[in-house]
Amino acid sequence: MIEADFPFLSFIIIIPLVGAILTGSIRNLDIAKHIALFVAILTLLLSIFALILFDTEHGEFQLVERYEWIPLLNIEYLVGVDGISILFLPMTALLTLMTMLAVWNSVAHLPRFHFSLLLALEGVSFGIFCALDTVLFFLFWELTLPPFFFLIGLWGIGSHRRSAAMKYLLYMIGGGVPVLLAFILLASNHAYYVEGLIPQELSFSLPVLLDTPLPDNLQAIVFLLLLFGFAIKAPLVPLHTWMPTAAMEGPTHIVALLVGLKLGVYGILRFAMPLAPVAAVDFSWLLSVIGAVTLIYAALIALQQTNLRRLLAYASVSHVGLVIVGIASLTAQGFQGAIFQLLNFTFIASALMLIAGFIHHRIGSTETIHLGGLAKVMPKLTFFYFLFMLSSIGLPGTSGFPAELLMIIGALNTHSILGFAALSGAILSAAYMLSYTRKAFLGPVVHKDIEQVIDIKSRELALLFIPALLALMFGLFPEYILNINQAASEAWLSRLTIQSH
Repeated sequence: MIEADFPFLSFIIIIPLVGAILTGSIRNLDIAKHIALFVAILTLLLSIFALILFDTEHGEFQLVERYEWIPLLNIEYLVGVDGISILFLPMTALLTLMTMLAVWNSVAHLPRFHFSLLLALEGVSFGIFCALDTVLFFLFWELTLPPFFFLIGLWGIGSHRRSAAMKYLLYMIGGGVPVLLAFILLASNHAYYVEGLIPQELSFSLPVLLDTPLPDNLQAIVFLLLLFGFAIKAPLVPLHTWMPTAAMEGPTHIVALLVGLKLGVYGILRFAMPLAPVAAVDFSWLLSVIGAVTLIYAALIALQQTNLRRLLAYASVSHVGLVIVGIASLTAQGFQGAIFQLLNFTFIASALMLIAGFIHHRIGSTETIHLGGLAKVMPKLTFFYFLFMLSSIGLPGTSGFPAELLMIIGALNTHSILGFAALSGAILSAAYMLSYTRKAFLGPVVHKDIEQVIDIKSRELALLFIPALLALMFGLFPEYILNINQAASEAWLSRLTIQSH
């Protein structure tokens, strides 16, 4: 590990949390909103600077900070980043800024509380990506629940928003139990592991646990516990039902955060597979089956949808299935493609959901029966929609293409059936996206209300411009992403390969 000379990551985590307190406590709404905006921009700049400081040649953890937290249990405040996690910092900051600008003037109920929750969610999300102590990770993991619960329940657009918020909360609490149990088992194994007849102490440190031998039978238990807990958050079939419910009942900009931040898949990558490498290899067939079923099942359901928000929710689930297929291939191409696709979620899937919110705000619906001919009355919005939609289905020249290509190649290199499932999912993705696009955006304007719709404004145009630029830049120059995580990806794969033999 490479220690940090300055607590840079701590500042990135703490600044949004402090900003959340300030935003919620200042009475003047205009000042509070601008403080929230300033903090969101500042954290974006700091996360970009952290990326600049990161050395891509090393696959180990960098910018590491270590402080005693609970000495009695040997729990530390331990944070750091590697090539897998570093890119999620600026992407999370960008996504938070996008969601904030999307509802800048449209939050009428408790606006200061709303913006403070967005900043709090940003801070704890940074903590998830930086935490190298399992207890610290679990703390940040659980702290994402209250912001999402209140944001869905208080500002949802559906009549059952409170039940949707409760459903989300119960699902996530249920998923946290096996994750915590697995971490306790890992710490206990370290305590009872004897090397040279010297008992060890409890340890929740990820680097220490990675170096602690874990019996094969315990590996299977730990891996399955972590997989189940993280699969709920991902989400994977059949634990995905909270996502469509949240998409229909929750506010679209918050659903954009849900589809953009795939914290569950990150948990599988960061903890489940490296901490139980033998079990990860042994159960790679299970991961492949779950990923393929999620990919095809959710795509077939999306093909039947007439509402854009529900369609995008199932599309998100389907794409998560493809990511799991890429990870389960246990190949360099599949793994790097999976990381690439997770980053795509933050600026492609989320941008599409924000566009759905813009349509719903102006028309009151995203059902195809109420739409038609949007391209004629909203050409600017249509341009961005087409760009993100084509990137979502993997059109060459967009960032979706290298990500999907790498995952498909990895799947084909592992098993022909797995590769066929990945290819089928890509075809179905194009089918459901193009089908909805034809009905909602093309053709004649059949409803008079559509003719009066105003195209997106300059603020909405600005917030879509940066993710559009990223979709094109990373599509034409994917090496910018691949070079950053190559060393960490090789270290991740070599651990699985060496430990499994």
